[in-house]
Amino acid sequence: MSHYFENDKNLKSEEKIIFAKIGDEKLSFFVDHGVFSKKGLDFGTRSLLENINIEAIEGNVLDFGCGYGPIGIYLAKISSADVDMVDINDRSLHLSQKNVVRNEVRANVFKSDLYEKINKKYRYIITNPPIRVGKQILYQILFEAKEYLEKDGELWFVIHKDQGAKSVVKDLQKEYLVTLISKNKGFYVIKAKSC
Repeated sequence: MSHYFENDKNLKSEEKIIFAKIGDEKLSFFVDHGVFSKKGLDFGTRSLLENINIEAIEGNVLDFGCGYGPIGIYLAKISSADVDMVDINDRSLHLSQKNVVRNEVRANVFKSDLYEKINKKYRYIITNPPIRVGKQILYQILFEAKEYLEKDGELWFVIHKDQGAKSVVKDLQKEYLVTLISKNKGFYVIKAKSC
């Protein structure tokens, strides 16, 4: 079985539309086989977005591992931020580009293997990271984010307690000022501030 962070050319395409209400915003997304959470907005992403201080979102924002685009599109919809959305999965990028148009927002969608194509710094990096890539790559995503954050920039992410949330928080404290923002049904929403 292929994972949503791999490019499986043999995977049949069967696009459909799902609907999601986040806060007061009603959004809709094209989804397809081979992308994360194709049946609807997942609880982790919802928890993350519902716990971000929306009033504070501004400047450059990176949606890392954007999938079909709910994080970046929602943030572009409710803020004046300049949103970049990156993923390694071609199908995810195709869907994200369609969903940017569908939801009438401005966002820059492009392919990047980890931070390979990132060439600027961000006020916020926001992600529901792909846990199945394994601990080594997960830690690359979380720790290397620091290199792409502005001074006082913030990394926001969500992780389930059964996926090692407590040890991730402990390890991140070596490099960041870490705040546990919310715990909801086992999902931890975490803010890691560059210091």
